[in-house]
Amino acid sequence: MTYDPFQPSRWHLAHGRDLELGPRGVLMAIINVTPDSFSDGGRFADPDAAVRAALRALEAGAEILDIGGESTRPDAKPVSADEEQARILPVIAAIARQSQAVISVDTYRAETARLAVDAGAHIVNDVYGLQREPAIATVAAETGAGLCIMHTGRDREKLSDVIEDQFHFLERSLQIAADAGVAREGIVLDPGFGFAKDTNENLELMARFRALHEFRRPLFVGTSRKRFVGAVTGREAGGRDVGTAATTALLRTAGAAIFRVHDVAINRDALAVADAMLAAKNS
Repeated sequence: MTYDPFQPSRWHLAHGRDLELGPRGVLMAIINVTPDSFSDGGRFADPDAAVRAALRALEAGAEILDIGGESTRPDAKPVSADEEQARILPVIAAIARQSQAVISVDTYRAETARLAVDAGAHIVNDVYGLQREPAIATVAAETGAGLCIMHTGRDREKLSDVIEDQFHFLERSLQIAADAGVAREGIVLDPGFGFAKDTNENLELMARFRALHEFRRPLFVGTSRKRFVGAVTGREAGGRDVGTAATTALLRTAGAAIFRVHDVAINRDALAVADAMLAAKNS
């Protein structure tokens, strides 16, 4: 049977939650509790400021809040697990108390993931695709957390074809998840726009995006304010939200399910147009 990314499916999450994916695009708001993220570093480093930003994102239309405590920009300095946890755990706990939001933790550390789920997170978003700390898959299996597995080209030799490299990397990640006992219904996949990919590679990945539906899993994308959007538009990071919204609409029509963004409102409108067009096409 042909996989249809627009048909309803349930993404199973921790704490008995789930999320319907398929018929409409879902927005995930980026809340960086860091001093050095590439676009908004320092804006939400204070926990109270981060919580306020998260609640505003919900009002603007986000359904998921992605909380991160370590910048993933290429030249960022790593932080210790203790520092990462000190930044994010109070924020996750406060959001869980003050809202019914679906909360994601952006981490590659198994210990941080477990503590974040204990604090109220429902999703683990791993930018190393389970291949830096494979034990993070065990955390997802044991807690029932939804798992976002991201492709990266960092710290390894990539294959020359962008789609072949996606399958080369993500099939290994999916095997790690299966070996740990993670249910397929708990997994979404992220092709990792911008992570050791140049502008041409990112654009080719967008153009050939539909090939990733061979995985038969919902697809998650994070193009927001990325360098390739700047290369195309000539804009610095803070001025790339319109370009980001264009990628959101294009990738939605190609079957992407979840969109990780800085500016929720502009991407909400882009999704509204894309989803309306898809509905008219299928009526």
